[in-house]
Amino acid sequence: MTTQDGRAIARENEIRALRALHRFGWLRTRDVAALVWQCWARHPSGEPNLKPSAPTAAGLRMAQRTLKRLRDKRQVLNSRAPDGSLIYVLAEAGARLLQHIGVTAVTGKDLMRTFSSAHYRHRCVANEIAVGAIIEGFRIATEREIAQGLWLGGTDGIAGKKPDVLIRAGDTAWWIEVERSRKNAKDYAGLLKWLGTVAQDTFRAAGPMLLGEKVRWGKVIFICTPSFQAKLTRDLTAAGWKKIHIDTLISFNTSLYSFEDITFS
Repeated sequence: MTTQDGRAIARENEIRALRALHRFGWLRTRDVAALVWQCWARHPSGEPNLKPSAPTAAGLRMAQRTLKRLRDKRQVLNSRAPDGSLIYVLAEAGARLLQHIGVTAVTGKDLMRTFSSAHYRHRCVANEIAVGAIIEGFRIATEREIAQGLWLGGTDGIAGKKPDVLIRAGDTAWWIEVERSRKNAKDYAGLLKWLGTVAQDTFRAAGPMLLGEKVRWGKVIFICTPSFQAKLTRDLTAAGWKKIHIDTLISFNTSLYSFEDITFS
């Protein structure tokens, strides 16, 4: 490889890392490593498995070097997260570089000033799910893109609600909800009402309409604790849901992510 080739590859990796930060808002080093230095499947196989994608040792080293170069160029900013991890966002220079190549990017510096430990943990799980789905070959809307209205639900959401991640393949969409804490009574009642609206849409004889033309519901997937799963299942049953309807529309994952003793690196 010539020196010129090496510089071109390094520059391409820098652009890919900047694009990732643009889509996600902020990412840890390991998230950038998984996104930029792993092969993505061309087409997904079946439903998303939701597993976090661990970066390779080589990918992690490349991510560290690339992010250091970008930091030295003042194209990214970094900060220490509540768990000790380094997280990165676009600096103004990085946003300008992406704008120059046609990406509507903005600096993420304000994102590092506002998150709490609880929000950080919630976003880490949502980001890991989104990264894993991208590598599996799915199309996704990140939590950051959804907050900006850059997804099929726009700024208003679907029946007034937004997911933490939306995963798509073909005409099917999987709605991801990360529930790491107990909802207050008002929000929980709103969730039950929303699920009822989704169920009516899913089982419409003429086909679903809420997600837009020719987009159907895969499942509403809750990443949650066993106690949340038990409560929601019990309350849906009390509200008249049959088991077949719960199993068809809703899925729970209580094993992949721990909310009590979650450890990041």
